[in-house]
Amino acid sequence: MKNIFRTVGIFGICLLLAACSLPRGAGIESEITSGADDAGADFAIYPVTRAFLPTLSEWPVVGEPELNWITASAGARTQIINAGDIVAITIWDSNDNSLLTSPGQRVVNLEEMQVAANGSIFMPYIGNTRIAGLTPQGARERVQSELEAIVPSAQVQLSMVAGRHNSVDLVGGVAAPGSYPLPDQSYSVLSLIAQGGGVSGSLENPQIRLIRHGELYGTSIMRLYSEPHLDTRLIGGDRVIVEEDRRYFLSLGAAGRQDQHPFTQDIVTALDAMSIIGGVSASRADPEGILILREYPASALRTGERGPRQERVVFTLDLTTSDGLFSARNFRIQSGDLVLATESPVSSVQTVFSLFGSVFGLANTVANASSN
Repeated sequence: MKNIFRTVGIFGICLLLAACSLPRGAGIESEITSGADDAGADFAIYPVTRAFLPTLSEWPVVGEPELNWITASAGARTQIINAGDIVAITIWDSNDNSLLTSPGQRVVNLEEMQVAANGSIFMPYIGNTRIAGLTPQGARERVQSELEAIVPSAQVQLSMVAGRHNSVDLVGGVAAPGSYPLPDQSYSVLSLIAQGGGVSGSLENPQIRLIRHGELYGTSIMRLYSEPHLDTRLIGGDRVIVEEDRRYFLSLGAAGRQDQHPFTQDIVTALDAMSIIGGVSASRADPEGILILREYPASALRTGERGPRQERVVFTLDLTTSDGLFSARNFRIQSGDLVLATESPVSSVQTVFSLFGSVFGLANTVANASSN
């Protein structure tokens, strides 16, 4: 009997000594952050607190493009003719001796003409007439005015089909992508998306990209919805792209989900991230040791408070205090961040005692069996 309990005791001591080597899903916070104070450390640690957040706001954003956007501006409610548009002209003339019609003929349909690069079209007996920059009604009046000097009784009818410089392209992320003519000079991004059938419901936090004159601009569809002054009007040649938000963050350790998570909204805070990953394991995680690992480019390293000390940075969150929770709600996750829920140092000890208890119970069973 004594030998059995002696063996159990020795085995229990071995388990306690081996506690730190038990299989775990992540390291303990002290293990990961050890060495940060060494002179040759290649990473820096920053506790996320209310006092630190203003400093962090001065640091550059990493992992996502810094795109500007163009605010909305008013435009004419009419269509404007541009180079490349196609115009069709019909001339009505009741004069029997007209230069344009044959005897008994009252209507002449001229062949469709493309507005030249200099903004003009060629008219019989008139020559080149500039119509670019005019509305279709204004162009009709100009052609008729110039034609009246040759054919006083003529009346002109003009219609146009938008060309490349008077249309915009809608690419991806909608029901009906394609090229759309500008109906007027107040045609906006949201109007174009609506005409294309709306944004696909399968996209996570849809992003809008506008290519204009070789420059790329960007914002999100939710921002356009909430801030109408950003619904910029389009100009001919614009290309609008609707795509899913490409930003993501990772979760590892004693987290509810270990995965790659897309951004579900424009701004994802640390608390949002904890909700997205399904929280942390109540039996394994250390709520005082939530770590966010981020890498900054070398160009971001600056003196003073305007940049991190090292390219590799570990932010620490303590979710057991009110300051930690409020600060986590104001800490912005950036694309590529790793949210690591560290293991609780108590969990290994609990595991050991659980095993020890099982062995002790087995010893009692063996002892009882031996006494019988």
